[in-house]
Amino acid sequence: MSIFHKISNWFEDAAYIWRQEIKQVFRDEGVLIFCIIVPLAYPLLYSWIYNNEVVHEVPVVVVDQSHSQLSRQFVRMCDASPDVKIISYAEDLDDAQSLVSRQIVKGIYLIPSDFSTKINRMEQAVISVYCDMSLMLTYKAIYMTSMQVSQAMGAEIQKKVSGNYTDREDAITTRPLDFEDVPAFNPAGGYGNFIIPGVLMLILQQTLVLGIGLAAGTARERNRYSDLVPINRCYSGVYRIICGKALCYLMVYAVMSAWLTMVVPRIFSFISLIQWQDLLALMVPYLLACVFFGMTVSCLVHYRENVMLLMVFISLPLLFMTGVSWPQSNIPGAWQGVSWLFPSTFGVRAFVRMNTMGGVLSDVVSEIRCLWIQAAAYFGFACIVYGVQMRLTRRHAQERLEVLRKKRENRLLLKQKVERS
Repeated sequence: MSIFHKISNWFEDAAYIWRQEIKQVFRDEGVLIFCIIVPLAYPLLYSWIYNNEVVHEVPVVVVDQSHSQLSRQFVRMCDASPDVKIISYAEDLDDAQSLVSRQIVKGIYLIPSDFSTKINRMEQAVISVYCDMSLMLTYKAIYMTSMQVSQAMGAEIQKKVSGNYTDREDAITTRPLDFEDVPAFNPAGGYGNFIIPGVLMLILQQTLVLGIGLAAGTARERNRYSDLVPINRCYSGVYRIICGKALCYLMVYAVMSAWLTMVVPRIFSFISLIQWQDLLALMVPYLLACVFFGMTVSCLVHYRENVMLLMVFISLPLLFMTGVSWPQSNIPGAWQGVSWLFPSTFGVRAFVRMNTMGGVLSDVVSEIRCLWIQAAAYFGFACIVYGVQMRLTRRHAQERLEVLRKKRENRLLLKQKVERS
């Protein structure tokens, strides 16, 4: 057989796998949902929820156990802020929690009975803040308002006890170093521009792995691809299967990645500073790493539903381990090592630095290099696990054929005995 004939057979087999996988994507409802519908619809819903960036007049209930002038001043200042609205008072914490559970309020301010006493004794007083964490925007509004009011009241108390004679002395006492607080790379100080870019990149990985896992589970149940190549060319056939499947998902997610990284941010007016050349240089290794990672994971799960349970469960930890919503310097070394196993870690970091912080390709060389290493490593792992799976499948098929052959021989022998008798 000539080299050209071998290459032709290789491409024919890979094209066959590609056609079968494309059909599977559009025929399997689960794969269709996770590979197309979820990447198209979920980012719109998530971005729409956080499109306001900040919220105002968040309803809060107060449990005032102090009933002092200072506690009433704290409540008045919180109510006068643009972000919080005091709508009710409660007798105790249980009554306040019932209002939160019924979604009448989004948070609780608990002022202890010794609040005024401790302040008059020049001791530190503590106000407890309870927030509904189902929406991060309301949590931020309630918590930041209490912090700002506490600092303002503390500054006024500091002025009274300092014994100063002029306003200038009071200003130096409360703020000896004058500074201006400017949120870097997030001028609006909102949640959308801060976290949405990382979430969009994580959606690409999670939906891609879920789709591949569901499709692989269906193929494993039907024993597809197992008869495509002879047993003596098992690993050569593995390369064709891997390449054919990867080409299918790369074509689908080339469109999905353009939608998530270019269209969705512009629909909701999020910050988008990345150039298309840099985006292309990032998305190619990121999608390759995600595809081969998904193939590796799909072969380690026996039932297709397990992939969904696994990936949905680790979605939130993966977002924290990227270092976007939690400082990377505060992540323990062991967990940072675990995060290196997932393409989203380097993909999210690189995308946020270029898209939100205005970086260029040279600023994320290390992340892109790690993505290429992951793509190569997971390609090798996918070939190994697919090869092992093909051998196990064929061995089981041969064993079943052997059992059927023996049953057929036994029936023939029994029939011959009956005819002789």
